[in-house]
Amino acid sequence: MTVIVTAVFTPKDGAFDAVASALAPAIAEVHKEPGCELYAIHEAPNGQIVMIEKWDSAELLDAHGAGEAVARLNASLEGLLQEPVDVTRLTPMPAGTAHQGEL
Repeated sequence: MTVIVTAVFTPKDGAFDAVASALAPAIAEVHKEPGCELYAIHEAPNGQIVMIEKWDSAELLDAHGAGEAVARLNASLEGLLQEPVDVTRLTPMPAGTAHQGEL
């Protein structure tokens, strides 16, 4: 079953660009991982960076979370975040059209 994840990064004052730069190489690396359908970052109006992910299964997401790319990303974010990353796993509830009603 598909799993959607949001991960909200709250940079320290003046660290937005450094956090975005730390995320960029991880994104390219994770795009190659099995089960990764979507791994993208977005700038929120409040200065946070929101990552939206889509995985083929919880098992592949778990493997990603235990993988080297995440370990490297966490190390590169050391000292740049105001608070821990807020990660939420979501289960799709399809509605409407197949194309528009499910991420």
